[in-house]
Amino acid sequence: MIMLLPVHIVAGGLAIIFGGVALAVSKGATLHRRVGLLFVYGMLTMGISGSILALRQSLTNANVLGGFMSAYFVITALTTVRPVSSWTRLLNAVALLVVIGLLLIEFGLGLKALVSPHRAINGVPFFMLFFLATVSTLAAVGDLRVMRSGAFTGSPRLARHLWRMCFALFTAAGSFFSIRERVAKILPEPFTTPMIRALPVALVFAAMFYWLWRVRSRRILSQAR
Repeated sequence: MIMLLPVHIVAGGLAIIFGGVALAVSKGATLHRRVGLLFVYGMLTMGISGSILALRQSLTNANVLGGFMSAYFVITALTTVRPVSSWTRLLNAVALLVVIGLLLIEFGLGLKALVSPHRAINGVPFFMLFFLATVSTLAAVGDLRVMRSGAFTGSPRLARHLWRMCFALFTAAGSFFSIRERVAKILPEPFTTPMIRALPVALVFAAMFYWLWRVRSRRILSQAR
């Protein structure tokens, strides 16, 4: 357990770097695929180690949910761009059960936080829990569509891969930059202000919406021809 904390920190830091590089480089190129795979490994390591560490403190610790969500999103994003096989079908089925469990827990904790004196549980405000529950619900609906209609192709396939990878990166960046003490241990004082700490998280969402727009534009152009 003592070794898990540095493993968690290093894996999270590398995941943020690899995720940023994957967003910046040309999509589908060799570098993108290799860095993206390293991002998946980093996120899985960070998520699993973070959940184990958080479980030692409380079942309702936000890092427990964050760890499982990180693993869920990178796995389903990866299976989206992999050839369909019995292995990917099994992973998607297990992932669906995981995300259904997550959305139920998140919604329940959100209600509990809403009626609590501080409107929060373990420092997590009720609106964030409801936000996570909403995202998990949308993800579960997407998984059900894949299981019912088969694997996506073309632009829908790219969009599913993109938003899931970006949301996983959001959980890693948000976990680090949301807490000033964590940032202050690694970065100089100018980088610890609220606005600067919010910038990387905002950039992740900006990049996600940009690439989703690119994918949608490509789809509209292909249909118009």
